[in-house]
Amino acid sequence: MPILEDKVLKDVEKALQNMKKEVRLIFFKTSGECKYCKETQELLEEVQGTNKLLKLEIHQIEDDKEAVKQYGVDKTPAIVVAGEKDYGIRFYGIPAGYEFSSLLSAILMVSTGVHKLSEDGQKFLNNLARPIHLQVFVTPTCPYCPKAVILAQQMAYYSDKVKADMVEVSEFPDLGKKYSVQGVPRTVINEDWFQEGAAPENMLIEKIKEAL
Repeated sequence: MPILEDKVLKDVEKALQNMKKEVRLIFFKTSGECKYCKETQELLEEVQGTNKLLKLEIHQIEDDKEAVKQYGVDKTPAIVVAGEKDYGIRFYGIPAGYEFSSLLSAILMVSTGVHKLSEDGQKFLNNLARPIHLQVFVTPTCPYCPKAVILAQQMAYYSDKVKADMVEVSEFPDLGKKYSVQGVPRTVINEDWFQEGAAPENMLIEKIKEAL
């Protein structure tokens, strides 16, 4: 049974019709315990079918050690959204519910090169002295979470010093416990700093400055 209804597939095809360059969806799964690996692969296969510029690569995390090392993937299901290069954009967990829009947003950004960061935001990222790792914890039913995910991934797309992960907290409860995730979205900045909620760009930047 398909993951996406025909109407949704048509909407996806329409949403992605302005793609300019090829986008690689690099998917990692496991033969071990993985709550939504099968469904995530099916979802990506259906999305791939909507545009010829989408290329799907599938890796088994136990077997494809070189790819695991190259992309730094440490849990499954995992999706790397890459284009001409790896921009540090990751999805850990199925991008379902509201997070499906985050996946489409990442695809379009990588394909078209269009982001919505302000000039001040770009200036800040241009002068980053240290790497930044943003982990945005979400649930599929959270309507505010895509805003936080998209902002983090825009920063990753713009700057080689930024990596941005969407982490679906119900699929990785140990991480939720580790980072004391009581509500979503919660953005973890370099392990020890946190931004609650779907904060605007300037607020997230101020929190990143504190982390640095």
